[in-house]
Amino acid sequence: MTGSIGIFDSGIGGLTVFKALRAVLPNESLIYLGDTARVPYGTKSAETVVKYSLECAKFLVQRDIKALVVACNTSSAYSLPALNKELGVEVIGVIQPGARMALLRSKTGHIGVIGTPATIASNAYARAIKEIEPKARVISQACPLFVPLVEEGWLDNEVAFGTAKIYLESFKNEKIDTLILGCTHYPLLKPVIGKVLGAEVSLIDSACAVADSVKDELGRQNLLAGSSHKGKYQIYVTDMAARFETVAHRFLGGDVPSVKRVEL
Repeated sequence: MTGSIGIFDSGIGGLTVFKALRAVLPNESLIYLGDTARVPYGTKSAETVVKYSLECAKFLVQRDIKALVVACNTSSAYSLPALNKELGVEVIGVIQPGARMALLRSKTGHIGVIGTPATIASNAYARAIKEIEPKARVISQACPLFVPLVEEGWLDNEVAFGTAKIYLESFKNEKIDTLILGCTHYPLLKPVIGKVLGAEVSLIDSACAVADSVKDELGRQNLLAGSSHKGKYQIYVTDMAARFETVAHRFLGGDVPSVKRVEL
């Protein structure tokens, strides 16, 4: 079936989800919206996050999407009930797939979560994990400085390592064996995070888990594009298109569609 998959995030981090979807579903067309005029969502109230999320979703629905991926962890934590109520398409967030993958990987059930202050305050990952496995132990930590580090391109220097060490040191005492990267920016810091925590801690990239969930869901509903269909890609932002395009090269490895600025 034709029709695009819509993806939105508060800014640029959701391009990790865009990249994963492009790899797993090469025949699908993707439309991405980054709400760069109002980034970050992670420091805003739940009511504001829901309002902004509905506006982003409606922009994408108007472009005849067949499914919506909420690539923002904060929006996934607060907005899914409202989005499911308002929209007439399948809505998939990043939290449930990430929680399921963490439980599959963890041998001890001791799972760490890092994310923006709003995502951590929502307790959404802990709830999602305990709904599946009530005996799991979840330890959470907000890491607000990780997002600006990624957008500045400071991915593997002394500042990044020092920041990660301060944020993640407590996890060593908690004996976690799995850590959920609960913000779409954080996968770019995998080398630094892995260096701090050690190879024995499995890092869960929700983007990969989401891509697999979207493929499964579209397959169940017989909505997957045919093998002869060539996927097309569109990227929209609400501000700073030139800056977005520059930073997007870090996320997509240079293969960046043209970026257009729009008003919501």
